[in-house]
Order: sequence, then C-alpha cells, then structure tokens
Amino acid sequence: MIKVTQSSLRVGELATGQALTVPLYTFSGSESSAPSVYIQANVHGAEVQGNAVIYQLMTLLESYQVLGDIVLAPLANPLGINQKSGEFTLGRFDPITGVNWNREYFDHQVDVKAWYTEHQHLTNDELFQAYRLMLIEACQARMTNPFGITTGHRLAVNLQSMAHQADIVLDLHTGPKSCKHLYCPEYDIDAARLFSIPYTLIIPNSFGGAMDEAIFCPWWQLTEYATGQGREFLVPVSAFTLELASQERIDLVDALEDAKGILAYLSHRGVIAEKVNPASMERFGCYLKDYKKFHAPKAGLIEYCGSVGEPLKAGKPLVNILRIDLYGTEQAYQAISLSMDCVPILHFASASVHQGTELYKVMTNVFSLQSS
Repeated sequence: MIKVTQSSLRVGELATGQALTVPLYTFSGSESSAPSVYIQANVHGAEVQGNAVIYQLMTLLESYQVLGDIVLAPLANPLGINQKSGEFTLGRFDPITGVNWNREYFDHQVDVKAWYTEHQHLTNDELFQAYRLMLIEACQARMTNPFGITTGHRLAVNLQSMAHQADIVLDLHTGPKSCKHLYCPEYDIDAARLFSIPYTLIIPNSFGGAMDEAIFCPWWQLTEYATGQGREFLVPVSAFTLELASQERIDLVDALEDAKGILAYLSHRGVIAEKVNPASMERFGCYLKDYKKFHAPKAGLIEYCGSVGEPLKAGKPLVNILRIDLYGTEQAYQAISLSMDCVPILHFASASVHQGTELYKVMTNVFSLQSS
C-alpha cells in the first residue's frame, strides 16, 4: 500500500504573528535509487489550475507503484493566493516590494571551478550528494542572513530549499489568457515530447530568476565544467515550468490530462514502475530568442483577434483597437497585424489598456518536435 503523509512548510509570518504555511503531500517511494520529485503550484496567486493538476496526479498515483519519493506542494504562496481585490486575485507581485513572486529565488553563483577542484576525488554519487548538500546549506544560510531578507525572498528560498532535495522539479503556472506551454532548458529538449503540452519554449541554460532556472542552472554548470575536465555525466537534476492555460480557472477534466502527461514523464524517468505512454499529439518548439512580446502601439479598447495556440499568418489581424474618443476619424478603429507568421501563446486579460501594455506573447520561427 502506498504511504502518503501530509505535513506543512513554514514560509513566513504575518504582522499579527500567524504562521504562513504551505501544505506538503509526500508519496514515499519503495526504492532509494529511483529519482525523487518535487512539484509545486500556485506561486502566483491567480494561477490556481496547478492545484487541480496536483489533486488529479495524487489520485492517479494511488493506483501505481511509486518507486521514488514524490513531494507535492499545492497552494505554494499563501500571501499571493489571498491578495484579492474585488473578484480578482492580484498575487503576481509581492505587494511590499513589487517584485514578481517567481523572480525571488536565490542565485547561487557557485564558483564551480573551486568547488570541483576540492571535490573531484569523489565518485559521481558522492559528488552529486556533496553538491546537493552545498546548495541546500546555501539556501539555509541565506535565510539566516543577519540583516534579514524580504518576505518574498524568504518564501522563495524556503521553496527552493525543498526543491533542491529532488532530482526532478516541476513548477506549475498559468498565463493570463493562455494556451498550454512548457519552459524547457536546451540540454533537456527530449523531455518536451513526454508532457501533454503542445508548445515548448526552449530556454538558455542560464539563470533568469525563476524556480526552474534556480534548480537546473547550478547542475548544468557543474556538468559542463566536469566535462571540460574530462569527466562526463548527464545533468543529474531536471527542472521545468509548466504553463497550464489561463489563470483564475479550475478545470478538473483538463487537469486530468495534464496529470497524465506528468505521469508519462515520471514513468519515463523511472519514478513509477508502470509504463505510461505520452499522449499522441503534435508538439512544437520555439527558442526563447524567437519568443516576442507585442506592446500596444496606443491606448484604447482591445479586441484580441489572435486565438492562443492557433497559428496566425503574417498580415492577419492580431488585435483591433477601438478609440471611441476619436469617433469620426480614421483612428477610431484600427486593425493591427504582424509582418511574420506566429503562434499567439498568451494575451493580456483586460480589454482596456494603456499605450505600451504588453498585449501578446507570440512564438515565431516555430518548428515541429518530432517523437524521438
């Protein structure tokens, strides 16, 4: 019988003294050699669908033989989730500092050359264990900084410390109005063919502030340096961000499909004993340099014409801008298009915008990710 335990992670305190905690669910694996997993959701307050995916995944796991430990952290940002204004959830930015909650993670900036020189005598398993311990201890030291750290950074580093204990890290997000897409590091592109996600953004192996980068970058740096010293091994830790369509929605049927995609990846990695095949679907990729932001050329009321997840030909309307204040002129209604083919991935949630508002993110130079 599968052993599932529930606990909590303390990530801060409110001004009135109450503890801020994140619920944790742990599926204990039967084999210590199997990869371990950490999955979190809802770091941004309005991005709730990942919680539904975690629920469906836990329900599925009850019917499988779990080999590696799996830790799941839904509702990972209690401050962001409760940051409401009327019917809207505003929890994308720390209200104290204005920093994006998902850009608060600790950049280790490991001196890989010095560290490796000191530890190169270790076996691979010993090397990985020592490196992991160093990363975790660095997070713990960060939280005991004598000058203190911000509320958002404390939350992030607590979550990061949990994630550093795992071999596989999945961070579940959504967009404003969005189709499903995956952030995948360049060196791990084959993994994109396993999740039930049609579009993949292939990101550089560098730190940009997000959870996935905070986890995989130090390990990629170690792997690259060791390779240069004539010692080759695969990057020991994998990390991805899964964008699961739009915010402020719960869809349990859709969540089940995404949970099955995660299960297919975990099966491929040997976290569960059973064979789970990835969904049969077309998958497409785009390099981050070809992921473009489109900003409103002027203020107005926006009709979003480009459907997310659907290819849009050059010259076809992306948005229509209505300026009722300019009624009677040629500027009252204007169609805006792009000069290149693209796939709209997400767009701004509101129809009323200031000049310069980021209206769309679109993939260009999109290519097929054929099954290997």
